[in-house]
Amino acid sequence: MGKILVTGGTGYIGSHTTVELIQAGFKVVIVDNLFNSVIETLDGIKEITGVKPDFEKFDLCDYDRLKEFFKKYPDIDSIVHFAAHKAVGESVRDPLKYYHNNLVSLINLLKIATKKNIKNFVFSSSCTVYGEPEELPVTEETPTKGQASPYGNTKSISEEILRDVAKTHDINVISLRYFNPVGAHDSILIGELPLGKPENLVPYITQTAAGIRKELKIFGNDYDTPDGYNIRDYIHIVDLAKAHVVALKRLLEKKNKLEFEIYNLGTGKGSSTMEVVKTFEKATGQKLNYRIVGRRPGDVVAVYTDASLAEEELGWKAQRTLEDMLKSAWEWEKKYRNIQ
Repeated sequence: MGKILVTGGTGYIGSHTTVELIQAGFKVVIVDNLFNSVIETLDGIKEITGVKPDFEKFDLCDYDRLKEFFKKYPDIDSIVHFAAHKAVGESVRDPLKYYHNNLVSLINLLKIATKKNIKNFVFSSSCTVYGEPEELPVTEETPTKGQASPYGNTKSISEEILRDVAKTHDINVISLRYFNPVGAHDSILIGELPLGKPENLVPYITQTAAGIRKELKIFGNDYDTPDGYNIRDYIHIVDLAKAHVVALKRLLEKKNKLEFEIYNLGTGKGSSTMEVVKTFEKATGQKLNYRIVGRRPGDVVAVYTDASLAEEELGWKAQRTLEDMLKSAWEWEKKYRNIQ
């Protein structure tokens, strides 16, 4: 068995997936530029698994450096690609940053993969490709047009690139469209650690509860939803990580039915922003200081999935509840901040 390249492997989803891959018997090498992660995550991975994966720090947009990397690791036979900028709000403010980083890094990887005859590619996609869906829940057949943010558009364009390359080269791709990953590993040794001000709801909630943030700003309460707040499909990070192992095994065992497959990964249940806030307070006993402010550009009203295709084809199904997710997110925050 060759090595698995995990790009962005010290990040939130990448680190949890690396743990699951190692525990499933895979040898992992991580590439990360540490733009939005910390090197100490490798220690957490080692403490959980007993294995410290190989690690190289550089930017995938540097094609020459990437070529040198593959000379050093000629036995890589599969790629799990997470490395990307991922904040919806920031992408609206700085679209060129997102188009350059997210697309050039993917193109560089594919140039190398096709030259090196690497046949298996698992791609980290997103429910943002659906934009503002006309019907809910979304399925893999839901049209992916009219993305609400440049970030979502980079994921959609990336899928188009991967689909075209899979048609013309001997490479098989599974694109996993996740909904909203939250929570932390059961060990509380790794979790979500945004550098700077969080762009996502749950780390903002936990940082507010921890006193790092003065208040939680909730963006809009006048949406066309049952309680007026945005609705999202939240999924536990460990459930999500396990899906990548299943997807990779499907490719390695040549069980994929198409050269390019897509699966939605979520719980199939939508929860509003206020439901998340109230569930967090109930699960942890922590009262949150929050304030309703205006809508945020790039946010869609509501999106949640029908994940039955992933269950039918991959044998994967999300197991953990929203309360489980928020409890683990708070335990991680407390440990990281040394809060008793």
